[in-house]
Amino acid sequence: MDSLLDLFHLPIADPVLIFSMVLLIILFSPIIFDRLHIPHIVGLILAGVILGPHAFHVLDHDASFTLFGQVGILYIMFLAGIEMDMNDFRRNRLKSTVFGLFTFAVPMLLGILTGFGLIYLIYTQTVGGEAVEWLRGADNRQAFMRYCGLSSVLLASMYASNTLLAYPIVARFGVTRKRSVNITVGGTMITTILSLLTLAIVIECAKGELSPNFWLWFALKTAVFGLVLFWLYPMVARRFFKRYSDPITQYIFVLAMVFLAAFIAKLTGFEYIIGAFLAGITLNSLVPKQSPLMHNINFVGNAIFIPFFLISVGMIVDFRLILSSWITVFTGLVMTLVATLSKYLAAVATRKTFKMSRNEGMMLFGLSNAQAAATLAAVVIGYNIVVGHTATGHPIRMLSEEILNGTIIMILFTCTISSVVTERASRRLAIDDSEDRGRLYVPEFRMLLPLSDTNTMPQLMELSFMMRSKRESQPIYVLHVADMNSHDDRAVIQSEKLLEKAKSLGNGADAKVKKIVRYDLNTASGIFNVVREKNISMVILGIHHPANPSDNLLGPTTESVIRSTNRMVCIYNPAQPLATIKRMVVFVPENAEYESGFRKWVQRVATLARQIEAGLDFYCNKASVPRIKNAVYRLRIGLRPRFFEKTNWDDAAEFSKRIKTNDLLVFVTARKTSMSYTPMLERLSQNIRQLYGTQQSYLILYPEQFKEGEIDRTEDPNKII
Repeated sequence: MDSLLDLFHLPIADPVLIFSMVLLIILFSPIIFDRLHIPHIVGLILAGVILGPHAFHVLDHDASFTLFGQVGILYIMFLAGIEMDMNDFRRNRLKSTVFGLFTFAVPMLLGILTGFGLIYLIYTQTVGGEAVEWLRGADNRQAFMRYCGLSSVLLASMYASNTLLAYPIVARFGVTRKRSVNITVGGTMITTILSLLTLAIVIECAKGELSPNFWLWFALKTAVFGLVLFWLYPMVARRFFKRYSDPITQYIFVLAMVFLAAFIAKLTGFEYIIGAFLAGITLNSLVPKQSPLMHNINFVGNAIFIPFFLISVGMIVDFRLILSSWITVFTGLVMTLVATLSKYLAAVATRKTFKMSRNEGMMLFGLSNAQAAATLAAVVIGYNIVVGHTATGHPIRMLSEEILNGTIIMILFTCTISSVVTERASRRLAIDDSEDRGRLYVPEFRMLLPLSDTNTMPQLMELSFMMRSKRESQPIYVLHVADMNSHDDRAVIQSEKLLEKAKSLGNGADAKVKKIVRYDLNTASGIFNVVREKNISMVILGIHHPANPSDNLLGPTTESVIRSTNRMVCIYNPAQPLATIKRMVVFVPENAEYESGFRKWVQRVATLARQIEAGLDFYCNKASVPRIKNAVYRLRIGLRPRFFEKTNWDDAAEFSKRIKTNDLLVFVTARKTSMSYTPMLERLSQNIRQLYGTQQSYLILYPEQFKEGEIDRTEDPNKII
């Protein structure tokens, strides 16, 4: 009985019960606080306050919460880096830089101006009459002014830094790729680095160790850190992803890389969060946004690590200590006011500078207002530095105990304000986005993947995920065609397993997949009939591997599908994972812009390039450039393709010299009698086979051509056996 009572003794000590309690908090907090119209993030923080050691003490803030809390904040910074749209970031890098400087300079200015008075007030109120007596000495006054100056700068750097605590809200509303979000994330990187650099300089000044050697050593460590992160990391990651395709193995690898980067950042002199954020930036192009790996990253972070961090933040709040002194409450309110006002002014200045909308301005403010990780690190470091003692031995700390406790008040209020403002701004931006899409007619785009080989199925599914926009609601159709004259039940069972595996891959990538098993005369006729029945827009097929070198690269089934339908057909040879592709090279025939499916194939190619963060080069005739450029820019996805004039399509060997291992080649071809057809295209598949074989990733793309009923069907698919 005693052992049973010990299990329920407060605070809970049993690790299984602790973890169960945390999971229940994560489960029910959003449900309860949704009814109260309080953001989930604030709800989890308040749950930590209520159940933490300074309230009902149901849970103790032990080493497990410290560990998972640290993991959570690093995960938030990593997510911010890996979900950033690098195309938009490059396009908005000036805006991000300006916002980063605004959101650093304004808090620094206000913080230094108000810091002198606040620190003087705290000192005189806490030390008492002794402080006045001590300050009568000229040397003491000079020392005190130096102390106030350094402490004010350190306090101001706390205001300048911010944590992307509300980023999960942005992700939940699906507006992570909005311009204002990218600007805020980029600006956060700048202001956090500047704030932590300021912290390092102030500490060295307080110790009296700021010398040329400090700057030389700091520059050397930073250079090594940059070399490891921006050169060694991508090289190692690309090789790993080429060799291992299992999403779980890839996830463990990514997680290890993130925390190793955080540790290296700490060795360099930065904080852990800088390393985690830059690791996200480095791995950004290697983790496609609609891949199973990205789904795993988001799922684990939002389900476990980030909620743990939010609960741990709430558990450090001690209202009894805070409310025990009016000077502590006053300090916390002043700090909250200065931090919030300075971030708001920085957001307004950025919004007016670049003529952004009010909702975008509120997003800038809401997402950048939360104070947590870097702020806590700075205040703890400042509190532990003793710069002197009074006549009675009272320690004079760089940041006093009142500022330490006031920081907790500031964190609670700024996190609440940040969550509320970000949620409102995200909702309004999402509504504006849906209204914009509603004004534009976007026809339903349906993909069909005929599957028969378990070896190529994952690669074909990956391509379908990458060529599909998140806005599209139609499922991906996966098809297996069975011989209607066959009575082999084992073949049917195997096909069901294959399609079920394809569906599970779709679930892992957060994509809807619909299975179809069709009995028909042959594979080609089955595909053709499903295309008509389901109004399919594009068929994705694997490349044919002929046993005889003289055989056609496409194969009889693919050729029959191409001849029998006017819809887009994509034939894929996957030599390496799409995430490791650096550049897409698209070869466009003359007059391709006049085909009926021109915009459709441009959209799919551009979407693929954006999803895998690859460069996009077009080789085409000069007359095609304006039409292709206009089609890409109208998508508003931030791509800036390059164009190269190509007139001699017969010289394939010349082009092969410009192709690199990590390129994805896209050959846009044409059916006979179409406007862009040339006799040269008859030799295309043979040239591809001779020059690239199976060692290079490439797509052979037959765009939608002819109107319905005008298709040049030279052969009935039902006759192909």
